[in-house]
Formats: sequence, structure tokens, C-alpha cells
Amino acid sequence: MPEPTTTEAAPLGQTPSQTVGPFYGYALPYERGGEIAAPWRPDAIRLHGTVTDGAGETVPDAILELWGLDADGQPVAQRGSLERDGYTFTGFGRAPADRDGHYSFTTIKPGRRDAGAAPYLLVTIFARGLLHHLFTRAYFGDQPGENETDPVLAGLTPERRATLIATPDAPGSYRFDIRLQGDGETVFFDFGQEV
Repeated sequence: MPEPTTTEAAPLGQTPSQTVGPFYGYALPYERGGEIAAPWRPDAIRLHGTVTDGAGETVPDAILELWGLDADGQPVAQRGSLERDGYTFTGFGRAPADRDGHYSFTTIKPGRRDAGAAPYLLVTIFARGLLHHLFTRAYFGDQPGENETDPVLAGLTPERRATLIATPDAPGSYRFDIRLQGDGETVFFDFGQEV
């Protein structure tokens, strides 16, 4: 009978990241998830747009999260993000893109948090082919004075800056298209730093 041999095992490495979805779209959306503020509120706005990939094709299975301050520039300190009461501004929402890659949120325009910084909404994108979710910001195109003094926007070229501006397309409505890569790629951030 042969003598058993021992071999030294190589050290184990970290498991590589895997792409997100499309299975995640089944459980993450929830009823009225894109309704951060009631649509009937006089200060309610709509933020909507289309998510496209590097080839310019729409991404029909993306999930987007939107985070925003209240009108006074303060974070929302109350609970209720998942259980919408139809009235309370929650500061957070999650909405899926439809078959045409279009998403929509109802929220309010946030107030300015810091002197010199323009108001913005934080947008998080989860989509097929992404190893990690992406973070970007949506600034408001009808606030050029505030945008001009914002330190983040000031640090970008005009072409890159334009990818962070939500364009007014109707009273109380802003269009914010997101390009995941390629020409006109949206500026994405790594915990506050551009990537």
C-alpha cells in the first residue's frame, strides 16, 4: 500500500466580486418606492430619466435609489422609508427602471446643506454587469448660480459637469439620464471622490 503524501495547500484568496442581478429586481422594489414625497404636495418635483449602457442601449432591469435632504437642507430623522403613508417626506426611495430603461421619482427639491455647495440628490444605481453599485449626483439645471460655486462641479470639465445636471423639462419636472459608460458617461463617485 502506498504511503500517503502530504502537500501544502496554497493560501486561500478572496472570492472575486460577481455581477449584480438581474435577480435582485425581484425583491428590492416595494410599493410606491419612488414616491419619496406625495405627488400632490405643492413643493413636489419629479426626477426621471433613462439608464443606458456603453453601447447606448437602455438597461431595463436597473434599480435606482434616491437620497435627498429636506427643503431646509437637513437629513430626514424619522422612520418610514419602506412604509409610505402617502404624506410624509421620507428622504429615500427605490425605483426600478421599466422595460424601456426609464425610471421616475417624486420628491422635493433639497435645501442647501453647506455654504457654497449647490443642492443635489444622491443617486445609486444597481444594474446587470456591474460588480458594485454606482453613486452619482443630480444637480438642478435651473440653479446656475448655486451650481457655479459648487466645489464638486467646479472641479470638473464642462463636458463632465453636464452629466450631473438634471434638466428642467416641464414645471416641477427634471430629466436626469444616466450613461453607465462610453461617450457622455455620467460622473460616478467613490465615497465622495470622482472615479
